[in-house]
Amino acid sequence: MAETDDQEDKTEDPTGRRLEKAAEKGDIPRSMEISTWFVLGGGTLALMISGGSSSQTLALAMRGMLGNAHTIPTDGAGLMTFGSAAILTTLGAIAIPMILLMLAGILGNVLQNPPRITTEQIGFKLERISPIAGFKRIFGKEAWVQLLKGLFKMGLVGAAIYMALWPERDRLESLVLLDVRGLLPFTQAESLKLLGTVLVIYAFVAAGDYLYQRMTWFKRQMMTRRDLKDEFKETEGNPEIKAKLRQLRAQASRRRMMSRVPKATVVVMNPTHFAVALQYEKGMAAPLCVAKGQDAVALRIRAVAEENDVPVVENAPLARALYKAVDLDQEIPAEHYKAVAEVIGYVMRLKRRLA
Repeated sequence: MAETDDQEDKTEDPTGRRLEKAAEKGDIPRSMEISTWFVLGGGTLALMISGGSSSQTLALAMRGMLGNAHTIPTDGAGLMTFGSAAILTTLGAIAIPMILLMLAGILGNVLQNPPRITTEQIGFKLERISPIAGFKRIFGKEAWVQLLKGLFKMGLVGAAIYMALWPERDRLESLVLLDVRGLLPFTQAESLKLLGTVLVIYAFVAAGDYLYQRMTWFKRQMMTRRDLKDEFKETEGNPEIKAKLRQLRAQASRRRMMSRVPKATVVVMNPTHFAVALQYEKGMAAPLCVAKGQDAVALRIRAVAEENDVPVVENAPLARALYKAVDLDQEIPAEHYKAVAEVIGYVMRLKRRLA
């Protein structure tokens, strides 16, 4: 019941990260019927390409062995030599068919999913030896599906064999009268016909099984809303931690900015809302903004400036304009040169008068 309820809670489509992690663990959609179809195709191709030559090679070897049976050595060393030669002859005859079958089996798996190296599937898992889990695998939904699929395949393959061989039923009765040399070509031709029919029908079985396996795998990767939140925290970071880091960075930036206020030439502000600290020295192209702030930060800039005898000039329109137009460590825009020059000139005259 718990597994059923958990599955019912999985209402969200899996994310790309979820599918990637599943593939890293070896949990990928795989249809054995696709691999079987490719192996059947490889066998059919091998029979078409090298069936005749392989059978001729084996027939000649067998004829030579039977015709010269009296010359076969019976001592240990001679018998080993004869056996090795027979094995090499057989391997040479079936090498091409075996290579084609091997390549077909590999191709059937590679086309479904790119090859991956993972140790997840070979690790020890307690549920693999659990009697309850084993009972569920034997009598569960998937087992019934596999049973029905097996019966369906048997029916289709039986129908394919019937359709391929029934028209040849009269010739099949006369096979017992044929010589071996006449039997082999007939057997090869009928085998190719039978395999071709099975391949065509089995292609639909393989395609249907692949779609079913992929649908089942996708459903197994479905996520709950909680899974989505946890994955977001894992990939994007905990929002609370990110907010705290932003706050710490802002505080550090504010401290650095406040440390530059004592070096400012003048602080332009309206009474409470905006403050911009400007620095100007001979040789500079234009005054530089070394600090700026709004509301509480503006009041703090003003307090630091007064503590360090930095002149504070109240000019509300200019303070608002500079706050919006200039960023930290930037020169003021040209359109504010005149107004700022008047303020700095006033400050310079005031310092000279006080001096």
